[in-house]
Amino acid sequence: MAKVHVDTWRETYRGLMSDDVLDDPGLLEFREKFWTAALTDSRYEQNSVAVASHEDTVIGIAMSGPIPDSAEESQQLYVLYAYAAFHGSGVGEALLNAVIDPAAPAFLWVADPNPRAQAFYRKHGFVADGTVNIEDDVRDVRMVRSIQAMTAR
Repeated sequence: MAKVHVDTWRETYRGLMSDDVLDDPGLLEFREKFWTAALTDSRYEQNSVAVASHEDTVIGIAMSGPIPDSAEESQQLYVLYAYAAFHGSGVGEALLNAVIDPAAPAFLWVADPNPRAQAFYRKHGFVADGTVNIEDDVRDVRMVRSIQAMTAR
């Protein structure tokens, strides 16, 4: 899972994120620690995690969970990555639906510009709400899916 996370970051964010971050020799170890905690630490027991595989190889990962320190009912999509070779294959949709009910309200942060990912999320009922965050020199926009938007579809 950590390898998929690092590889897909490098595929997705090259040119959007600093090469120093993407090529950091410690990035894989950092992601291994992240996934170990996400899968074993009781703080994350309400999170949902899914993997997609092809020919016994993990090709995509996803994770959602409650919003920390919030009474809000919606889920946050924290991770959704698949190798570029599998874009358009249905893997992303399967991962999304595995970690967040397709009829449930949710939100996520997506890099901007990232037109392919943004179009994918729009297809699944998410709309940009105008909120922007900049982290690691990457501009992210928040996309939200409300119950009203889902019932209107």
